[in-house]
Amino acid sequence: MSTSFSVLLAFLALLACHGHEAAVLERSIFLKESIRLLGEILSTQVSCDKTNVTNVFAGNETDTDMELLCKASTVVFESLSCHKPLKGIYLNLLHIVTKSTDLKAPCPVAAGNTTSLQEFLGGLHRALQRVAKENL
Repeated sequence: MSTSFSVLLAFLALLACHGHEAAVLERSIFLKESIRLLGEILSTQVSCDKTNVTNVFAGNETDTDMELLCKASTVVFESLSCHKPLKGIYLNLLHIVTKSTDLKAPCPVAAGNTTSLQEFLGGLHRALQRVAKENL
């Protein structure tokens, strides 16, 4: 009886580890897709590139990467009318943030420093690359 119990515990532990690995792999896929989409967006020019948006990356040393991505999802959501591909970025950010944390995206963003949409997207691109590199 004790052997069966040990085998069952080992099996459950393996299942739990596999679930975690699957979640990390899934997050990695969403990160890579977002990085790819942002690369495409940054290589094209549209009339709203100079639109001012809240710069959630400026001087923000207290927020975690996931909190920054959650706030960035709000800025992206507010900019959806500018770039059609931003919808994919927005959906990916929602998935990354909600599956990785207890945060409910999009997060509230306080008015503060602003930057152009083009500069914001560049900052988001760098932040996603950093998160992807840390998750390897």
